[in-house]
Amino acid sequence: MKLVAKKKAVLLLQDGSLYEGFSIGKTGTSGGEICFNTGMTGYQEIYTDPSYFGQIIVNTTSHIGNYGVHDEEIESKTTSIKGLVVNEFSNGHSRTLANDSLQQFLENHDTVGIEGIDTRKLVRHIRKAGAMNAVISSEIFDKQELEIKLNEVPDMASLELSSVVTTDEVYDLGSGNTGQKVAVLDLGIKSSILDNFTERNCQLRVFPAKTSFEVMQEWKPDGYFLSNGPGDPAAMDYAVDTVKKILEAEKPIFGICLGNQILARAAGIETFKMHHGHRGLNHPVKNLQTGKSEITSQNHGFAVSMESLENSKEAELTHLDLNDNTVEGLRLLDKPAFSVQHHPESSPGPHDSRYLFDDFVKLLN
Repeated sequence: MKLVAKKKAVLLLQDGSLYEGFSIGKTGTSGGEICFNTGMTGYQEIYTDPSYFGQIIVNTTSHIGNYGVHDEEIESKTTSIKGLVVNEFSNGHSRTLANDSLQQFLENHDTVGIEGIDTRKLVRHIRKAGAMNAVISSEIFDKQELEIKLNEVPDMASLELSSVVTTDEVYDLGSGNTGQKVAVLDLGIKSSILDNFTERNCQLRVFPAKTSFEVMQEWKPDGYFLSNGPGDPAAMDYAVDTVKKILEAEKPIFGICLGNQILARAAGIETFKMHHGHRGLNHPVKNLQTGKSEITSQNHGFAVSMESLENSKEAELTHLDLNDNTVEGLRLLDKPAFSVQHHPESSPGPHDSRYLFDDFVKLLN
């Protein structure tokens, strides 16, 4: 087998930290907010999750790419990440079901990456300094030129991104089912969430992020789902206004991740940008209604304010993060509406929280 020489790549962080490594994926330059995911598997689902749009992902597990990619394990049609940082990258793969190598997948989706980085050291730095913008390049190595590119990257705070990743057109799923009708507000939805609904015999109509309540209501749905997605919920007044109208109509609502934050803001509860966010497959969450703990999959850089929720007369806390006591779920006191910050569809991740889909379907009857 002919050995191919590795091509140089660099990673520059907003605080001036510079890391050298080797190019993976597409040759080029790309910038975004750098964050890390602690999951030891499921990299393909992570890279295609629209919630990661605008972000550079650091995988904390040592080996990435060793099981290739499989067509059935995507969460959207393309990669959503702006860049990839890994310790050791595998060009080959051992899984016979794989359709392609991760390298080819990244090239096909124009994703720039870097390997050979001490990701443990990098993650410790991010945990201390906080999330910040960064740029990866396998073609520009002058620090001043990289700083120019870095300054062009927008801050995630106050950034509205759901309208960028949402569906362009309304579409139906599970139309042959005879179950309840769920209107889905696509703020950056994952395919596995839709699968969880159709597996429960729901009929789905998926609407673009800026669809009005009046348009969705013409379909006469039994309930509404608010999806996950990227960006700052404080920059999404259009979605908040839509949810307020759904609440006025007394229709059942279920929200996940960004949907949780939008429901909170519709109830007058504040959100904030976290220091470095939660991203991984093993975050412990306590269900305050059952007293049981659940291991959850998470991906968010914004959260609902605990202080604001505790002062609210419209909602109560239902789920608590056991790592840092942040809000992981809430429900409205006088409306059939609830939401969680974590990802019960668990792709990738454990299945401890999938009962939440069943709870919502019961609300529709």
